[in-house]
Amino acid sequence: MNAIILLGAPGSGKGTQAMRLAESLGLPHISTGVILRQAVADGTELGKVARDIMAAGSLVSDEIVLGIVEERIAAPDCGRGFILDGYPRNQAQARALGEVLSTLGATEWIANIDVPPEELTARVRGRRGTDGRQDDSEEAFRRRLEVYESESLPLLDYYGNRTVNISGLGSRDDVFGRLCAALPFAAAQLVTPKLVTPKLVTQ
Repeated sequence: MNAIILLGAPGSGKGTQAMRLAESLGLPHISTGVILRQAVADGTELGKVARDIMAAGSLVSDEIVLGIVEERIAAPDCGRGFILDGYPRNQAQARALGEVLSTLGATEWIANIDVPPEELTARVRGRRGTDGRQDDSEEAFRRRLEVYESESLPLLDYYGNRTVNISGLGSRDDVFGRLCAALPFAAAQLVTPKLVTPKLVTQ
């Protein structure tokens, strides 16, 4: 089992690349926001706890989120591997996740989509008025970036030289090509050859 962990700042395109990589590799794309909402909707034990916490206006604890992630990656469709998008968000979550993955015998692969702050801001400005996203005002974006820099950016130090940095500049195809090229193990270890376009893997 291989766990691909994608890191990146808000606006880096991490979510888009995670979904595209998941489709190409035939692996589940696991977004903590999605699986948290699903657990609440399904009424699982952890989902009920999370629902009550959110209803009270509080943040769901790292322990609860980890439990929901652990349930999801134990599902049969994660047997060959999975792609984590948006988790871990801090070093405490990374340590806890590492223990879970070690128990499962999974191998961690960490890739960071690297985009300069000025480009991130330019992207947010470009979105305004085009898709109606209310969370993309510059002020809201700055708050999200501050949270990322204080909580998630230190993950690069935590994972150290295990992290592969991928330039997030250029087109989505450019970034995807770099990502595939940086994960050469994918064709051999995670998927059958027909699921991967050789051009993307060998670039």
